[in-house]
Amino acid sequence: MSLLVVGSVAFDAVETPFGKRDRMLGGSASHFSISASFFTNVRVVAVVGGDFGAAEREVFSRHHIDTSDLEVIPDGETFQWHGRYEYDLNVAHTLDTRLNVFAGFQPKLSDASKKSRLVFLGNIQPDLQRAVRAQVPGAELVALDTMNLWIDTTRDSLQKTIEVVDLVIINDAEARQLSAEPNLTKAARKILSWGPGTLIVKRGEYGAAMFTRDGYFAIPAYPLEAVFDPTGAGDTFAGGLMGYLASHEKLDEAALRRAMIFGSVMASFNVEEFGTERVQRLTHEEINQRFSDFKRFTHFEEIPFEQKVSSSKSQISS
Repeated sequence: MSLLVVGSVAFDAVETPFGKRDRMLGGSASHFSISASFFTNVRVVAVVGGDFGAAEREVFSRHHIDTSDLEVIPDGETFQWHGRYEYDLNVAHTLDTRLNVFAGFQPKLSDASKKSRLVFLGNIQPDLQRAVRAQVPGAELVALDTMNLWIDTTRDSLQKTIEVVDLVIINDAEARQLSAEPNLTKAARKILSWGPGTLIVKRGEYGAAMFTRDGYFAIPAYPLEAVFDPTGAGDTFAGGLMGYLASHEKLDEAALRRAMIFGSVMASFNVEEFGTERVQRLTHEEINQRFSDFKRFTHFEEIPFEQKVSSSKSQISS
């Protein structure tokens, strides 16, 4: 049931039309691990500075997240990101980025981490992702996330990394940019041709889509009336998805489809408040209820077309 995430732990400052937070727990590894912790045991590999205090550690401890491989540089400062969202929350502006100790991050995996069954390579430099992948040769499933920065600046290295993983989880704009294909289906086929068995494309308020070499599956987003902060939604989605998979022995397409729904459920909670605030307070009952809602939203009865036509003709004749 072991799940490893390698990524960033950060302090985020966020402004949206609905409020602001000056300093809150963020980073890909934080959002991912808190989300995944509702399904399985999670280990985190990341780096923080001496300003990472007891309050932040308590969040990980409360969710039984193993931080044995969380490197601390006492005289350094933790990675910080400051962003602002417009009324269209798909539009974000980075106001300030301070890599601090994250600038020199070299992931260090313990023997226990190297034996993880599932691994998620968070949004870090592709060379580092590939170095981590080489240290977990026995992993049953390795997934990665990336961003437009690495596509722009280290595309060749990123493609080499994609070639050695099993699952790629990126958003639709990144998929098009990475593949140089404007059509999403063509983009998916091209990315899959590099080696991974599965591509999952995050589509924000429009849901998510999964592409395999001979299959396709799509789900809508959970309908919400209030969205406050989309920061970390993608990593929360990945955490729910990978956490669910880690809790099951069989990693087939049926499990991936259910995992996508749990990922969307977790992401839907994430955006309801700032940062990790809402997900931290979640209960399993809330998660299962929203999963049931998804089943109800997407269910339809199968009626053969011929039968439907015959029924209509009978009504007309009568």
